Amino acid sequence: MGDTVIKVENLWKEYRLGVVNHNTLTRDLQSWWSRILGKDDPNSIVDGRPQTSGRFWALEGVSFDVKKGDVVGIIGRNGAGKSTILKILSQVTTPTKGVVRFNGRIASLLEVGTGFHPELTGRENIFLNGAILGLSKANISKKLDEIVAFADIEQFLDTPVKRYSSGMYVRLAFAVAAHLDSEILLVDEVLAVGDIAFKKKCIGKMGEIGQCGRTIIFISHDMTQINSLCNKSILIDNGKLLDYGDARTITTKYLDSVNDLVEIKNPNIRSAIPANFKKGPKIESVSISDTKGNLKTCFTSLESIVVNLKIRPELSAEKQFSAVWFLHDHSDAQIAVGASTPMDTTTYPQSTTCLSCVINPISLLPGSYRLRFVFHIPYHEMFDDWPNAIRFEIIESDVNQTGYSYPGIWSAQQYVQHKWK
Repeated sequence: MGDTVIKVENLWKEYRLGVVNHNTLTRDLQSWWSRILGKDDPNSIVDGRPQTSGRFWALEGVSFDVKKGDVVGIIGRNGAGKSTILKILSQVTTPTKGVVRFNGRIASLLEVGTGFHPELTGRENIFLNGAILGLSKANISKKLDEIVAFADIEQFLDTPVKRYSSGMYVRLAFAVAAHLDSEILLVDEVLAVGDIAFKKKCIGKMGEIGQCGRTIIFISHDMTQINSLCNKSILIDNGKLLDYGDARTITTKYLDSVNDLVEIKNPNIRSAIPANFKKGPKIESVSISDTKGNLKTCFTSLESIVVNLKIRPELSAEKQFSAVWFLHDHSDAQIAVGASTPMDTTTYPQSTTCLSCVINPISLLPGSYRLRFVFHIPYHEMFDDWPNAIRFEIIESDVNQTGYSYPGIWSAQQYVQHKWK
């Protein structure tokens, strides 16, 4: 295999929907023989009508190679087949058709609850996992302190893991998978269970592992993580491999496909307006797009954003009001930027109409943001307040065309234009 550590050839995986077995050998054989003959299952006939159990192809002809030292992100919508690939690579399940070849030991971190024996303590499970990887007790002992320190569960190390919370379980599971000397690390979306600080710790550790020449394959819905850590990415949809190559190219393709779906399902329509607000301008719907009119939910750091509002004024011409928008960061804890109409030359329509506001590039760093709109007469009357009008993502980008991009793990919110002399 040379420098190829994983080779996947024409991988297919079929699941049967419905009844898997009937708990008796006779009925199971009847069902099996009926399938061989292509006839209706006699055990699935209810009131004289056959109840067919469907077949679902989770993977269809997937093929790819992973080189030594590659960090590969698998992306795609929910149900696309991402986790099925990792389960087959981890040998948790077998493919229906196809071949998978490995060159190296594999450590995997899949769903919470897999990989550890619930009756054994955290310490015992560390040694058990190491033994499964073929490591000696002496080698595992050398890594023990490092694993425990990373997981930060020393107080509970000799407690059966069945008494661990899901967060504690993930801490120990990731620490074991990352620190024991496997050539290949497989990580599913389990890090979503952990707290923010531990997630950052794990992302940093995976970056270190990748730099050491170990191979990593992981699933994430966070495109910033994929772009920050991966040199390659696999795009899966409906069980088929759509593309495989440079991580940034593939994530851009995926986000474009997501935006296409958003364009069909948008706009964001207001479901209810607070009844206690004064008579005045009300927002009926919100959408966001680029300057060409393409509805989107993902933008780069230096891209202009166009906000489209459908407004019902309910206000006389002589009465002036202020329209304010705030842009919050991903935690909703801080206001990143804001603006108010008294600072510009906005005029207000007197009938239901659509307005567009072009927000010039504000150099936001990668992350999730939300727009909040408020219509009011300052310190006097409130007409409307939509705290979570619409959300969007800023994806990692090379803002100065230098060949370097700005990762989303920064705690800052904005990139400031600057020049060194």
